This record gives sequence, structure tokens and C-alpha cells, in this order.
Amino acid sequence: MSDEIRIFYNPNCSKCRLTMGILDEKGANTSVIEYLSTPPDSDELNEILDLLGMEPRDLMRKHEAPYKENNLDNPELSRDQLIQAMINNPILIERPIVISGNKAIIGRPPEKVLDIL
Repeated sequence: MSDEIRIFYNPNCSKCRLTMGILDEKGANTSVIEYLSTPPDSDELNEILDLLGMEPRDLMRKHEAPYKENNLDNPELSRDQLIQAMINNPILIERPIVISGNKAIIGRPPEKVLDIL
């Protein structure tokens, strides 16, 4: 397998670790992005959302404190404002996100990663 696969990864997340295990088992050439310390920028988040076919709220972990603290359920907020909230609070970004070429998935359950390998 030669195409590089990017995984937005949190080492404390069991789903991330399980997804990474599947990628390792399949011999994937994987680039790991620990997104909590290196959050994606606006362009990258827009690309990820487009690849996933999602809107920003679909990619947010709504039970995390910053979601409620920043009133991110407010329907008046624009796409750009929601994306900026994810950049400012990367804990809000659902994980793991796996990207291969022009395909992306969220590894929940981790076996979903097999769909893009």
C-alpha cells in the first residue's frame, strides 16, 4: 500500500488506537496528526468536511464543555464561525478522521477504516 493515509489522532482515545491498529495491520503508510496539539486550519477543516459530506456541527463532539460554553448550538452561527470554534477548541472535533486520497471516514466504529483502504 503506497498512498499515504492521514489520521487525525488522539492517543487517549480508544477508537483512535483501534483504528490505528487496523491501519498498521494492513500495512498502511500512515501520517499521524495529533490534532489536539496541531489542530487543522480552516482550509483543512473545510476539505475534511467536504470529503466527509458533512456540515461543521456534524463533526463536533456536542457533549464536550466548549460546545455548551460557546453556545455552538446557536442556529445563527455561520459555517466559518463553527469551523473557527473547532480550531480554537480542537477537543470538539470528532475522531479519528482518516483520509486517503479523495476519501475520508470517521473511524466509529474503527472497522469503517476498511472502507477506504
